[in-house]
Amino acid sequence: MIEMNETELLNAIGQGGAPLAVFLETPLCGTCKAARRMLDVAGHLLPPSAQPVSGNINLLPAIISQYRISSVPALLVFDADRNRPPHIHYAFHSVERVLEYIRSVNRS
Repeated sequence: MIEMNETELLNAIGQGGAPLAVFLETPLCGTCKAARRMLDVAGHLLPPSAQPVSGNINLLPAIISQYRISSVPALLVFDADRNRPPHIHYAFHSVERVLEYIRSVNRS
């Protein structure tokens, strides 16, 4: 999973054209580490075009504000049409559920 800074994430979100999954975390969050492991496993089951990217929420004030992120870990799933708000998921129950979140917009 590629980690991006705020400028890179805002550019990736603004591009549109393809679905995008953005994982938001903090370095000292144990739940974030468990969720990251699930996303790493999920990433092996996804095509290269659907690979999630990540960012440290402590360094992303514009994204926190724009999408009203309330806690971490969080997974923002954007479909190809960036005029619609992303689906924001805070619960990471299983790798299967994470794949379902990401694949739901890749089918659209």
